[in-house]
Amino acid sequence: MEAKYEFEKKYREQILKCSRCGFCQAVCPVYGATLRPALNARGKMLVLKEVMDGKIELNDELIETLFQCTTCANCFENCPSGVEVPEIIKEARKDMVKVGSCHPAFKGMNDVLKKHTNIYAEDAPEDFERERNKQAEYVYFIGCVGSYREDEATMATLDLLDRLKVNYTLIDEVCCSGVLEDVGYQINENLAMKDIDLILKTGAMTVITGCPYCSRTFNNKPQYARLKEKGVKIIHITQFLQDFDFNVKTDKRVTYHDPCDLGRHCGIYDEPRNTIRKIAPNFVEMPDNRENALCCGAGGGVRGAYAKNSIAMARRRLQQAEEVGAEIVLTECNSCAHNLANAKLRKQKFRIYNTTEFINELMEEAE
Repeated sequence: MEAKYEFEKKYREQILKCSRCGFCQAVCPVYGATLRPALNARGKMLVLKEVMDGKIELNDELIETLFQCTTCANCFENCPSGVEVPEIIKEARKDMVKVGSCHPAFKGMNDVLKKHTNIYAEDAPEDFERERNKQAEYVYFIGCVGSYREDEATMATLDLLDRLKVNYTLIDEVCCSGVLEDVGYQINENLAMKDIDLILKTGAMTVITGCPYCSRTFNNKPQYARLKEKGVKIIHITQFLQDFDFNVKTDKRVTYHDPCDLGRHCGIYDEPRNTIRKIAPNFVEMPDNRENALCCGAGGGVRGAYAKNSIAMARRRLQQAEEVGAEIVLTECNSCAHNLANAKLRKQKFRIYNTTEFINELMEEAE
């Protein structure tokens, strides 16, 4: 039978490699929140096999199954057959968009980025009281969540960079639009070109990103290849900070949540821990950490489309923080910090910070 969809042309052998063992079920955040087998990786691969066999069509009936995935890649990390589930899901979502089936939240996101420069359709970001678009050694690229939802954490990060005497500039950044590729659409090339042009005009040879997803997008997407061609290096803030000495410490019990985009997708595990151990002698790991960390539930568009389940995933993660007796929960992703904070229960006494925000607070108190 001739392949009807792109996902089948690209990933047929991968889908057939799925042995239905169910290892993915134990680590799938969506399954953990819903206990619905159709929503874990094995269930999704079975559905796509039925599509390949011509037994069912890609249509609106499959939206809930195929669009309810955070693309966290924990299934891939634990798959004995090496099935690249997140890539398969993203390709299947593109096929669904082509036939006119898509979750309204994701269609709305694509439409918003045709008219606006950020995913929230807001006209003006926080000013952050810094000059923009100047000549500097570094560009600090904030990202949409840091600009429009976690602006206090961003202000603290910028204060920290100032304390460390980093020669950086902000730019009149627009959404990197990488998230569109997770939900069935294409990166907005006009937005990509604007960011590239603004970065190059500063003369900076290094871009520091506050958002792991922006870092992934700049480093891996062909729409941003011009940055590397011009010799511009893209690093995440955790990679930049690990070489600094902050001369402050906390006696509080501190734990760290690995963002999926930073950890499983970028392989950045040691850098944030190197920094945290400098300031927190009482650092403790949660039971699931590094490549096995539980997803906070914010990725893959799930936070916007399935908010209730997204919060349930975040609460599973916070329960682990509670179990290890953490007083401080650190992460280094604005989306994770935002979702975890929204999920936090009143009885839970720990505080949630981006690592940069927490370090800045310690340094401020020490002054």
